[in-house]
Amino acid sequence: MALDPDSRLVLSVVVGKRSRDNAETLLQDVKKRLAGVPELITTDEWSSYPEAIKEVFGLEVTPPRTGRQGRPRKPYKQIPAGLNYATVYKRREKGRVVEVVTSVVMGLLTVVLALLGGKKINTSYVERHNATDRHRNARKARKTYRFSKDISMHESMTYLTTYSYNFCWPVRTLRKKIGYRRYQHRTPAVAAGLADHVWTLHEWLTLPVCQRL
Repeated sequence: MALDPDSRLVLSVVVGKRSRDNAETLLQDVKKRLAGVPELITTDEWSSYPEAIKEVFGLEVTPPRTGRQGRPRKPYKQIPAGLNYATVYKRREKGRVVEVVTSVVMGLLTVVLALLGGKKINTSYVERHNATDRHRNARKARKTYRFSKDISMHESMTYLTTYSYNFCWPVRTLRKKIGYRRYQHRTPAVAAGLADHVWTLHEWLTLPVCQRL
C-alpha cells in the first residue's frame, strides 16, 4: 500500500504477495496519480524497494556510442534529481522493538530532514493505517476464523474498505477547528482536495466512475 502522509490518502493498493513485481505494479499505479517525481519516499528496509523505485521513477539513460569495437553499453536507469528515499529498520529482541535505525538510501540527509519539517524518518502513518484497515476489514483481524477463503473476495473487500476510507472515514487528526469546541471533520479525500464533504457509503457506492459530459 502507498499512502500520502499529509492527507492520509491511500494512493494505491496491490493485493498479493510481497514481491518485486507487485512492488513495481504498486509504484506504477502511484506514478499515474502524481504530478511528477515524489520528493520523499519512506519505507521499511525490504531489499527490493530501491530497485523497484529506480525502475519506476528512474530516467532511462542511453550511453553515447564511443566508436570503438565491441558491444555498446546498454541503457540504464538513473535516479532523477529531487527524489529522496529513506528507510526505517526496527531491531527486535524477544518480539519487542529495542532499536529504530533510519538511513537515507537516495538523496541527502539534510534535504530529507528539511522535507520532514523536524519530524523523524518514519513509517508510522502506514502502520497506523494498517491497524485501521484491520479494524474495518474483519477478514484481516489476527488469530480469528474470519480469514478469506477465496482470493477474489479478499481482493474485493480490501478495495472496498481501503478506498471507501479515503472518502467516507473522517480522520480525527485531520479535523479543522472552526470555532469554540466546533470542528470540521475531514476525510483524506477532503484533505487532498478531492471532495468537499464527508461522503456517505451510499454516495461512494452509487456515484458513477465515469461522468458523462
